[in-house]
Amino acid sequence: MNYLIGVTLLWSFSFSLIGVYLAGQVDAYFSVLTRILLASLVFLPFLRKRWLHPALALKLMALGAIQLGLMYLFYYHSFLLLTVPEVLVFTIFTPLYVTLIHDLLERRFKPVYLGAAALAVLGAAVIRFDGLTERYLLGFLVVQGANICFALGQVGYKVLMAREPEQPPQHAVFGCFYLGALAVALPAWWLLGKPQYPSTGLQWGILFWLGVGASGLGYFLWNKGATLVSSGVLAIMNNALIPAGLLVNLLLWGRDTDLLRLTLGGLLMLASLWLCRPGRPVHA
Repeated sequence: MNYLIGVTLLWSFSFSLIGVYLAGQVDAYFSVLTRILLASLVFLPFLRKRWLHPALALKLMALGAIQLGLMYLFYYHSFLLLTVPEVLVFTIFTPLYVTLIHDLLERRFKPVYLGAAALAVLGAAVIRFDGLTERYLLGFLVVQGANICFALGQVGYKVLMAREPEQPPQHAVFGCFYLGALAVALPAWWLLGKPQYPSTGLQWGILFWLGVGASGLGYFLWNKGATLVSSGVLAIMNNALIPAGLLVNLLLWGRDTDLLRLTLGGLLMLASLWLCRPGRPVHA
C-alpha cells in the first residue's frame, strides 16, 4: 500500500502543476504525447528479452494503450463537454469499476469490497460535488469511458502479473506498457493536436517532470502497488487523490476548500479502508 500512497502524493502535486501552468496554455494532446514519450524513454533501457515472451509483451502493450492512451483521450475530451466541477464529480465512480472488473476477471464476487468501494465513492462525492448543469449526459459517458479505461488497465495488470507462471521483475517488462500507450498517443496528437507548444522554460521543465515522474515512475509504481494489495484497497485508493489534491491546492496555491466537506469525505474513505483491512473475513 505504500506504493499507492506515494503515488497519490506524487499525482496530487502533478495535477496542481497542470492546472496552474499547462491547462489552456499547452495543447493537451502534445502534453500527453510528451509525457508518454518521456516515460517510454525511462523504461525502455530496462527491458530484458529473457522475461519478454510475445504474449506477455502484447498484453502489456494492450493494457498501456487502454489505461494510459485511451484514458487520456477520453479524459481530455471531457473538458470540452463539461465544467471542471462536473468532470471531478463524474470521476468518483472509478472504485466501483475496479471492484467489478476484478471480480469479473476472477469469476467471483466480494460484496464487502463492493460496499467499501461504494463508501469511498460517497466520500468523494461529499468532497467534490458542486452542482451539475442540465446538459451533461454525453460528458458523463465520456468521463465514464476514462474511468473504465483506467480501472481496466490497473486491474488487468494486477491479474496478468498474478497469473504469470514465472514472475518477471516488473521494471524489466514495464516498458511495453508505455509503448502501447505511445501507439495511441502519437496518432491522436497527429490527428487532433494543435500547434500550441510550451513557450517558457518552466513549462518545458514541468512537462519533463510529469513525463519522467508522474507518468514514468507514477504509473509503474501505481501498477506495481496494485499487485500487492486487495482489489478493495486498490479501488478505494483510486479516490484518495481527491482529498490529497485539494490539500495541495489549499496549502500551495491558497485555493478555496471546504474543510468540513474535506474532513467528512476523508473520514468516509478511512472507514472504507477499514472495511478492507488485512485479516478481515471476506466472503466471495
